[in-house]
Amino acid sequence: MAKKSSNKKKAKIKSRPAPKPVQSPKQRRMGYLVLLLLLPIAGGIIYSTIPSKPKVGPQFIKEGELQFLLAERDSIVEEIDIEIADTPDTRTQGLMWRRSMEDNQGMLFIMEENEPQSFWMLNTYISLDIIYVNEHKEIVSIQANTTPQSTQSVPSGAAAKYVVEVNAGFAAEHGLEVGDRIDW
Repeated sequence: MAKKSSNKKKAKIKSRPAPKPVQSPKQRRMGYLVLLLLLPIAGGIIYSTIPSKPKVGPQFIKEGELQFLLAERDSIVEEIDIEIADTPDTRTQGLMWRRSMEDNQGMLFIMEENEPQSFWMLNTYISLDIIYVNEHKEIVSIQANTTPQSTQSVPSGAAAKYVVEVNAGFAAEHGLEVGDRIDW
């Protein structure tokens, strides 16, 4: 007896994809809400890792050059770059909010009248030498090493038309004295 061979092909078994879980509208809304909450958090994390510039206050803007001259010889002792404060707003602002200033920089205040002047250091973070100068451009007073952020008055002690603010110690370092002059 002979065996019958089966010509029938084996039926292919097709695998069906697993049925997708059905999300209710409530679950879908919750998913969107979670996504909306995670986006700002991720943005904040990324933003916080970006390096930022240190806060240094207003930046110096060179508007001229000023020379300090010895009284007896009119020879230049030192020259600095200056910002000019010649309006009520710029005189009021002065060097407030600055965190630093280069050794060769300063601010020249041009006042309305040649009269006794007085400054204070409110919101000024760096110690300054305040140099008061009369209408003939002669130094009449040097108030050295002022106290940062102080509301104490720093008077000229004499009539002054101009005021130069430089880093504390500048006047002593360059041997400036009453009677020396400035020019710009």
